[in-house]
Amino acid sequence: MAITGRFVLLAFLGLVPLVVFPAWSTVLFVVVGLLLLLVLDLVVAASPAQLALEREQPGNVTLEGSVESVVTVTNPTRRKLRAEVRDTWQPSAGAVNTSQSLVVPPGERRRMTVTLVPRRRGDLKSPHVTIRSLGPLGVAARQRTRVLPGQLRVLPPFHSKRHLPSKLRKLRELDGRAAVQIRGAGTEFDSLRDYVRGDDVRSIDWRATARRTSVVVRTWRPERDRRVVIVLDTSRTAAARIEDEPRLDTGIEAALLLAVLAERGGDRVDFLAYDRRLRARVESASKGNLLGQLVQAMAPLEAELIELDWQQVPAQVRAVSAHRSMVVLLTALDGGAPEEGLLPTVAQLSRQHVVVVASVRDPLLSAMKEERSTASQVFRAAAAERALLERAAVTAQLRQLGAEVVDAEPHEVPPLLADAYIRLKAAGRL
Repeated sequence: MAITGRFVLLAFLGLVPLVVFPAWSTVLFVVVGLLLLLVLDLVVAASPAQLALEREQPGNVTLEGSVESVVTVTNPTRRKLRAEVRDTWQPSAGAVNTSQSLVVPPGERRRMTVTLVPRRRGDLKSPHVTIRSLGPLGVAARQRTRVLPGQLRVLPPFHSKRHLPSKLRKLRELDGRAAVQIRGAGTEFDSLRDYVRGDDVRSIDWRATARRTSVVVRTWRPERDRRVVIVLDTSRTAAARIEDEPRLDTGIEAALLLAVLAERGGDRVDFLAYDRRLRARVESASKGNLLGQLVQAMAPLEAELIELDWQQVPAQVRAVSAHRSMVVLLTALDGGAPEEGLLPTVAQLSRQHVVVVASVRDPLLSAMKEERSTASQVFRAAAAERALLERAAVTAQLRQLGAEVVDAEPHEVPPLLADAYIRLKAAGRL
């Protein structure tokens, strides 16, 4: 049961006869009158427990997009329903009109549409719907909360897809679809063509030349059907916010761009999200749209406040691919002691695979290093300088182990990681 502002107003108006006729009988008359109005309104109001509710699930939406959640209220009773209906979504769902007034005649139904503009990636839920059925006098209401679960999956926005056309253009050039032809160690034979000045003489096919009247050369294309294994770190270091988003979201953007690019390049892509246990996995052998499967697997990922178990990472990679692959580690260079975790893991993986380590660098470090006006700023600049030097030292050690390193600011990591893939493919190292 709930009372409305109209009942409170009537209670205040009941003070008038008390002032005019100050007696206990007047008090009793006013109280009984208010209670009668209250009970009468509650009895005549339609029962919210007898209403039939249906929800149309909003499905999926990308971050910063909008979607509608529809709740259908059917009134099977003989009384007219005058109700306030509230669809309770999480605050991060960005629901703009969760409470609405509905008037449903007997035997009819009405639809309640709530617009959702989510501000956070992941799974958002609405566990129930609250109905407040008002009586004809509007002084009291019968209220009930009905279980009606709703779920909305907010997918990664994939802002880095704007870099995809330029990266695909580079891949087409490497693949021989443009005028550029390359020859590198480990590349696959593509076709024969006439020799022109400037061609590498090592590309001349002497057997084919002997059967023709002109000199012909071999053209080459990058190897296809190679394996790209992307390992996304979901440990505590992924929870750090750099600029306007967590490090985990930047890693997701980089992984999406690389995965789509590698798939268009003819390679097989596997994705792992790992900390101390496997949080998500997308296999290259699975059928369907790779991008769709990736965003579905990445959407519910959250950083876990635990340390990454580096010793198990090689085993996870081995479970995905036993052959030579490009292994991409999307992790942090400044979390914990790299000598105990990252460096030994990279050394072990580099014996069989091509390893790329991608990390997000906080641009605030460069800004702090330049500000030295006050004593406190000098200390902060010294701390920032030390952090940058430590990152540079770890980067140098990783490169000595044979790994490629991408250490850049958030908006630069996805395109630079894609460039590293293209560079390795052009060199025939995959």
